This record gives sequence, structure tokens and C-alpha cells, in this order.
Amino acid sequence: MADEQVSLFGEDPAARAAALRKEIEHHSYQYYALDNPTISDAAFDSLMRELRELEAAHPELVDPSSPTQRVGGYVGEQFAPVVHEQRMYSLDNAMDLDELDAWMERTAEACGGTLPPLCCELKIDGSSIALTYEDGVLLRAATRGDGTTGEDVTVNMRTVRDVPLRLREGALAAITPGVDSLELRGEVYMPKKSFELLNAAAVSEGRQPFANPRNAAAGSLRQKDPAITQMRDLSTFMYAIADDRSLEVTGQWELLQWLREAGFHVNPDVKLCETAAEVRAFCEACLERRESLPYEIDGVVVKVNEFARQRAMGFTSRAPRWAIAFKFPPEEKTTLLRDITVQVGRTGALTPVAELEPVVVAGSTVARATLHNLDEVHRKDVRIGDTVIVRKAGDVIPEVLGPVLSLRSPEARVWEMPSLCPSCGSPVVRDEGEVAFRCISIDCPAQALERLLHWASRGALDIDGMGEEIVSRLVESGRLADVADYYSLTEDELASLNMGRVNKEGEPIRLGHTMGKKLVAAIEASKGRSFARVLFGLGIRHVGKTTAELIADAFPSMDALMAAGEDQLAEVHGVGPKMAHGIWLFFRTPDNLPVIDRLRAAGVTMAAETLVPGEEVPQVLAGLTFVLTGTLVNSGMTRDEAGARLKAMGAKVSGSVSKKTSFVVAGESAGSKYDKAVSLGVPVLDEAQLLHLLETGEVPREV
Repeated sequence: MADEQVSLFGEDPAARAAALRKEIEHHSYQYYALDNPTISDAAFDSLMRELRELEAAHPELVDPSSPTQRVGGYVGEQFAPVVHEQRMYSLDNAMDLDELDAWMERTAEACGGTLPPLCCELKIDGSSIALTYEDGVLLRAATRGDGTTGEDVTVNMRTVRDVPLRLREGALAAITPGVDSLELRGEVYMPKKSFELLNAAAVSEGRQPFANPRNAAAGSLRQKDPAITQMRDLSTFMYAIADDRSLEVTGQWELLQWLREAGFHVNPDVKLCETAAEVRAFCEACLERRESLPYEIDGVVVKVNEFARQRAMGFTSRAPRWAIAFKFPPEEKTTLLRDITVQVGRTGALTPVAELEPVVVAGSTVARATLHNLDEVHRKDVRIGDTVIVRKAGDVIPEVLGPVLSLRSPEARVWEMPSLCPSCGSPVVRDEGEVAFRCISIDCPAQALERLLHWASRGALDIDGMGEEIVSRLVESGRLADVADYYSLTEDELASLNMGRVNKEGEPIRLGHTMGKKLVAAIEASKGRSFARVLFGLGIRHVGKTTAELIADAFPSMDALMAAGEDQLAEVHGVGPKMAHGIWLFFRTPDNLPVIDRLRAAGVTMAAETLVPGEEVPQVLAGLTFVLTGTLVNSGMTRDEAGARLKAMGAKVSGSVSKKTSFVVAGESAGSKYDKAVSLGVPVLDEAQLLHLLETGEVPREV
């Protein structure tokens, strides 16, 4: 048998397998890292086919780093936590060339008055990844997560073709003696063409398309089935190392050359600049080329090249001082405004919406954009039939900037708000001093859907999994009319819910028992949300999350709140006469009272938590003032909930930073409050430090 196998593959199987792997790795390197294929796809496939057949005949030769092992059928416990070798920091942004110049001036000052060489790289709009290699072999892949701890996506990353499973031998000599493992970092992205094909397939199959290539890359990377990830055509650009002392390289430019030599895909659009003028010229040139690139970019990253200088400059609490992201201005496109329709919100507000000729802006197709209100439509002089300028605010939210007057058609029509609600036909009113028109009908179907979605949203009762598609189906079926109806839903009726699609056999697709069970559990869990969140979830006009907390503090039960008069409500800090009238009116609207009674009967929280005597929370934070900014992404808490826990421990929570502030808690995307804290020397806590404080009561001595 052994002799037959040797003759079948022409030589010793182990030697042939090694030769095939080396040949395949060489051609993968030429194709993915150098963008310079030297053999045809058919020839490459032939080599892979021979290696698969050889390994199938000799299972003992299968190696985890073999090119054939990029994907398998195994789907185990996904997304286990992975602690990064060193924190993956965010980058500070320069929103224009003046801010970039200011950063370069600060950098020159920090380096003795002379601007050091700067390495400029494209800022890829994808999902950050950390790859760990042990003894040259891919050991683990992890998402960025909160910067300290990410998710293990090793199985999925092994399917991404330009990720080497083993580092090329020629690059291993540069690894510092005694170093066994390297954590390398980069960006996973989806090419524009692949994104378009993915979304086209989603639309044809009745699925929700991805918003942009960045979301598509992140979603594809976190698939539970690695075979799906493999089909999504992901690519990478690698550009960093967790600890530069792990390699015998002296700077970023040299690191990029080593990464390419090691087998990684490295972006070719990089430049080592000696002067500020060269940096500005590179940024301007990249902005001009942005649209022609086959992948999305949203700026240029500028780094001090020398690692020794980087270490000397160090980090702030969230970003390196030695790097800056020059952000491109939002991409603008022109398109036809086909019509203006009206969307009815959960409070009855009517919002004009621009219906556009679909146009690709910042990586995704835009067909609709809010016009906010009638005054805004008239101020911009936007008319139906106009050619308009469209962009995405922050590269996320579509907005219409205004018309191209030189292209205005004589047939372009001025738009006015309808006098009747497009959802229910009831009269539309506009209160004196307000910009919004409103539908006055409490039975308006459009408002019902929005109220139901608001109740289930994360900031309110947080019914996990109860999204718009499911709620819409429940409303259409007549099963959901108001928020109290959630609490009579059963697993069986949710499982049998018709999702409006059919399978290959033409049978209707049902929600299923797994999802039904999950939703029932989420509905049950929502009963225990705080009284303040219940008040917010009711959708009382003018009552946001902060106001709901103030009201819950002043009137700690539903009965006390319903009995309060307008004058009493107006006395609450932050609640004026106008808001007080709206709250008072809500609880005197006959249609609302039965809903509250049914919520009470279902066991939904109707009073603020009170402490049991003898179980008082130690006031360890008394005398301290906290300010929270940014988004808390790992704790499951909103800023309001974190603030409530701090208050329960005796702290004061403020909305503004001053010299009297004790600590600022900075989550993801912290803004001006973080900057002010740094300028005033106020200590800044990250989310991990906040959680430690809440769990232990230990106030940080040094930050």
C-alpha cells in the first residue's frame, strides 16, 4: 500500500507535501502580499487539489498551518475573550489641515524643535484585527474589542486568503532573540465590488443589506460559521506590531517592509515624509484618489517613524501622542430628488423624507435622507425634481445639503406639509412656537409601531432580539397594538410567526422555537428594568432618559407620579411648565391608563428601587464628582445606568467638566469633555477602571 501511494504521488509523500506547501505559499505571497501573481488561477488550483488529495491519503501529514486547513466544518464556542499583549489604542483625529499642522507643531516641539520623519499610511475603513504568531505559525486572531480584550475569531481569520498561516522563513531572522510570539495588527476590509455583490445578493434574497463595507467586514468576521466568512471575500492590510521590541527593526517604515517580507498584505500607498509640506501633499493626493481605490478609506494615518521616539512620546489615556488620523471631509454626491414623503414618529411628529435616485456615498447606497422639518425644507429651498447634493454626516447619516440651482428644472415643485396624517388620515397640527407638525391621533398605526420599537430599544426596556422586522410582523398580525401586549406573548405564537418569506420548497418561513424562547426570556427580563427606564419607554412627549431619571427620583412610584399636579411636576429640577403639562396630560389621557394597568398586572416595575433597612450601599464616593462621556461598550450599561450606580454610592454625577470634577469616565468615542478633562488635569478613568470602582468601591489613587 505504501509503495502504491509513493508511486501515485511520484515521490515520498511527506517530501511532496512539504514541496507543495512551499510552492503554494510562494504563489499566495506573490498574489496577496505583492499583488503580482506569477501563475494562472487554474495552475494554483491544481497545486491545491494535489495537496488535498495527498493529505486525504496520508492523514498523518495534515498540518494546522497547511494551506488546505483554512476552513473546516467545526463550529465550536465562538468569540471567547482574548486579552491583547498590549492595549490597542484609538487615534486622535485631525479634521482639517490646520489641525494636522497643529499636531505636527506639537510633535516637533516634543522632539526638540525639529519635526522627525513621519510615516504616512492610508486609513483603511474596516475592522481592526490582532494576529498572534507563535514560532512563526498563526496561533490566534482577535478583534479589537475594548482595546484591552477582544474576541477570538481565529477560526474565521484562517479563511481569509491573504493571512499567512506561517511566516515566511526569510523574515524570521529579524525576530528578537528569545521572543517566541508576535502580536501583529492590521485591518480587515471588504473590497467595494465584493460589498456591492454581497448586498445585491442580500436584497434578492429578502435580507437586510449591510450599511457600508466596514459593517460588512465586521459582520463577516464574526460569523458563527467560518464557511460563511470564507465566502465573503475579506482582505487585510497589516501595519503594526504590539511590541516593536519583538523585532529588530527601528521604525514604522522598516516594519512595513518586514511585514511584506513575512508574507502579509501591506498597503502600497505609504510614504516616509521629511517635512510638513510632504505630509500635507500626501494627504491631499490621497483625498483626490479616494474614490478610485478598490476599497474604502476615510483618511490618512500619520505616525512618527522611529520607534524610540514613539516610546518617548508615549500615550494619553486613549491614544498615542505620536500618531494622528487626518480625517477626510464627508464625501458628497449629486442625485435626483424624486419625491418628498412623510414619516410619522412615535410621538406623532411628522418628518419630511427625501426620496432620492439611489447613489453610492461613502461606500453604501443612499436612497433616502431626512429633511428634518418643513422650515428646513424651505430654508434649503429643496424642491421635488431638483438635483441635490448628498453626503453622510460623519460618514454615517445621509443628509441633503441643498439643491444645485444651475440644474433646477422648471417643473421642480415646492413642497408643503400635508394637512392630514399620511398614516391614519387624522388632522395635523402645529403648536405655537414649535417647528414640528404632529398627528393628534393616539391610535395612529405609524405611532404604534414606533412606540413599540422604542419600548423594546436598548435605552428603554431592552428586549433583546425584538427588532423592527419581528415587531412589524406582530403588528401586522394584530398581536401587538400597545406595549402591554408584549407581556402576553407566548413562545408558541412567536415560534409560529410568519416572517413573510418562503423557503426553497415554497413554505412560509417561521420565526422558530429557538428565537421564540429567546424573546420570551428577554421579555421576562425586561420586567425588572428600572422605573426610570419604564418612564422613558412610555414615550411621554419631551421626556428623555435624563428627565425620566429626575422624575423617578422626585416621584418614586407610578401612583405618586400619576397623582402629581402640573405645579408639582414643574418644581422638579429640569422639568419646566411645558414639559410638566405634557407629563400631566399623558396620565390623564383615557387610552393610556388601561395600558399602564396591564403593565402593572404583568409585573413591570412600577416604583424606584428602595433599600432594605440594614442593606444600605456604603457611601464610599461621597464628596466626589464624576462626569461620563462616550459610549460604554463592554459593561452592558448605558451612561445613565452607570451614573445611577455612582450616585447610589454617594457620588455626584455632573454633565460638565470643571476644575472641581473628581474623575471623568471616558468610553468609546469620548468627545470634548475628555479633551477638557485632559486640559484641566482631571483624572480620566476608562471603562475597565469604572467597573472595578463599582464592584469594589476602591477609588483610584493614580490614573
